Amino acid sequence: MTTVTVLHPGVMGAAVAAELVLGGHEMLWVPQGRSEDTLRRAMEAGATPCGSLADALSRSAVVLSVCPPQAAEVVAAAVATHGFAGVYVDVNAISPQRVRRIAEEIRPGSAVVDGAVFGQPPGEGRATRFYLAGADPAAELVASLFTDSALHACQVSDTPGSASALKMAFASYQKAARTLAGVAHALADAHGVGDQLTAEAEVMISTILSDPDYLPSVAARAWRWAPEMEEVADTLRAADLPADMAEAAARVLALWEQGKDQYDSPVAHVLAQLRSGRST
Repeated sequence: MTTVTVLHPGVMGAAVAAELVLGGHEMLWVPQGRSEDTLRRAMEAGATPCGSLADALSRSAVVLSVCPPQAAEVVAAAVATHGFAGVYVDVNAISPQRVRRIAEEIRPGSAVVDGAVFGQPPGEGRATRFYLAGADPAAELVASLFTDSALHACQVSDTPGSASALKMAFASYQKAARTLAGVAHALADAHGVGDQLTAEAEVMISTILSDPDYLPSVAARAWRWAPEMEEVADTLRAADLPADMAEAAARVLALWEQGKDQYDSPVAHVLAQLRSGRST
């Protein structure tokens, strides 16, 4: 059994924590300052509450940082102040540059492993891919925690930042494609040709554009996706590649941020938010 602290049990973090608990590991978390939803998720995952971050870190061999991208360095800084000497795993959708900055802040003492999750939260029959980048034996230890779980761990490199680069490369298409579908449907809707656009999209190989009913779920997650697209832009600039599309996607997603977690919004409302946001 390995003792692990998760910071913090959001939807993905709680699902990862549940897999560790099912594998026989002790899962810790810190309730201080967290929401009722986080408390509920942690309880459902079987995580054990700790009175303080210092207490959790003193008992843990591994820390998993699973938070919105904009909070990644804040979480790392909090861990660094306690002199944590175990394995710190950054599982956030951030640029390779930020991963390396976090690694420098966490060290000395800790081994830093860069992690990237692909797919929906694991569990309930869903298998999720978990890519790791970091030196052995730290990366091997992290991978071993998920043996025979729904989170399939794979080491891609011994250099922190590589797993995040893979995530950024994938997200640069995945998130941008969904954002473009929203803009296309908003434009067609403004001119009364939404049904015709959907009909044309049905002959395409991709199903993203042919499913406007999916767009409210994009808008509900825009508060997390917009910062991720900014990370994609940073990654592209660092590679001397055009970052305009990622930056534009982030600006469009920001127009949906007021609909945080509102998955049941009508499609017409979500499309109208893009038009009203542009006009203001």
